Amino acid sequence: MTKYHELEVSANRTKKRVGRGISAGQGKTAGRGTKGQGSRTGKKLRATFMGGQRSLVQAIPKARGFKTIRKPAQAVYLQDLEAFKGKTADNFTLFEAKLIKNPYHTVKIITKGELKSKVTVKVQNASESAVAAIVKAGGSFDKIAVPLRQTKKAEDKKPKAKK
Repeated sequence: MTKYHELEVSANRTKKRVGRGISAGQGKTAGRGTKGQGSRTGKKLRATFMGGQRSLVQAIPKARGFKTIRKPAQAVYLQDLEAFKGKTADNFTLFEAKLIKNPYHTVKIITKGELKSKVTVKVQNASESAVAAIVKAGGSFDKIAVPLRQTKKAEDKKPKAKK
């Protein structure tokens, strides 16, 4: 009996050579069956082909245009920034104030209402009129990247302080 450590195993199997005579095991029809479209050489049929019947792909009505997979930015209005008088408004402070649902997603400031207090805004995007209104009120706008979510693996890699 062969022992487990004496087994000869190759990582890559050799390709099965079909149609090389009856004694080879896959001779004559070479596993294609007898006659018919599937047994012929040359161009293979597309995945949607249904034997000449109108295919399902052609039968289904087409939805024109396209559907984007990109999620739209979370909108924050100028009038909502009034709550951050003299403070900095970034993704996390906006999230804590429940103005956005996710701090790790794009935020855009949009002009709606007025801003009278000085606010430092650090988010991903803002309309031109919103930036003008922030600067006019004495604040500033800084365009920053979307904050990355910290994973548990990244936290585990950080060296822990000795006590």
